[in-house]
Amino acid sequence: MSKPQWGILSKTLVPINLHPKFDSEMADEGLYGMVVKLLEEKEDGWYYVETHYDYYGYVHSSNMIMDDEKANAWKEKANKVIFHSVVDIMSEASYKGYVKGILTRGASVITTGNEKDGWSEIQLADNTTGWVRTVFIRDKKTSFDKNNEEQIRKDLVDTAMLYLGTQYRWGGKSPLGIDCSGLCSVSYLLNGIIIYRDARLKEKYMRSISLEEIKPGDLLFFPGHVAMYIGNDKYVHSSSSLNGVKVNSLNPEHEDYKEDLAKTITGIGTVF
Repeated sequence: MSKPQWGILSKTLVPINLHPKFDSEMADEGLYGMVVKLLEEKEDGWYYVETHYDYYGYVHSSNMIMDDEKANAWKEKANKVIFHSVVDIMSEASYKGYVKGILTRGASVITTGNEKDGWSEIQLADNTTGWVRTVFIRDKKTSFDKNNEEQIRKDLVDTAMLYLGTQYRWGGKSPLGIDCSGLCSVSYLLNGIIIYRDARLKEKYMRSISLEEIKPGDLLFFPGHVAMYIGNDKYVHSSSSLNGVKVNSLNPEHEDYKEDLAKTITGIGTVF
């Protein structure tokens, strides 16, 4: 039997580690239902993997369903995404049921088509089912139309602002904890746009523009840091020194002006 080439991340959040060990620093954080490519099998159940947004790290087999047939079917059918911050999966279409698990914003799921009293039945990667509130689910976006620039810019800012107040987590990418590039990359990903998941401006994903050209949704790069511009000289970012996601300003006239960042901009990137 040939070794599997694909794995479905099957836990609420899955550490994608810098090294193949449980006590490693996280390089990234996988959201439920993500499909990763298995590049190399390591010792003790660890695999070196590639994400669909060109990022790499180590995932343990206990956090994946490794089956090519299931992974290919999942990629095709899991066309819904959780958009609320944290969602309970209930045993029935009622808050009086029991909680079977939780999902965070960005988790991929399949909807079975069964609906009842504002609830939708979902199917998980292990084929079990549960119920979540219908308003917490939306269609998964996997592409974007540059001709719809104004709406996309608004959606990017609105998505990033949903994480306001989230605690800082190195490598994090969910409402339970998020870092600077996690905030920017997941906000883009949820709107069907793949960018580099790091605090570096890579021309493969974005083109450089001047500060005078910046518009809401564009990214500001600093040494080891990245933020999303939201308009009116303001930007939203996740900062360890601020304990999480906050809004600051480039304008020294504003009370939320952050001089150390305003004076160290290394680049500005846009996908438009």
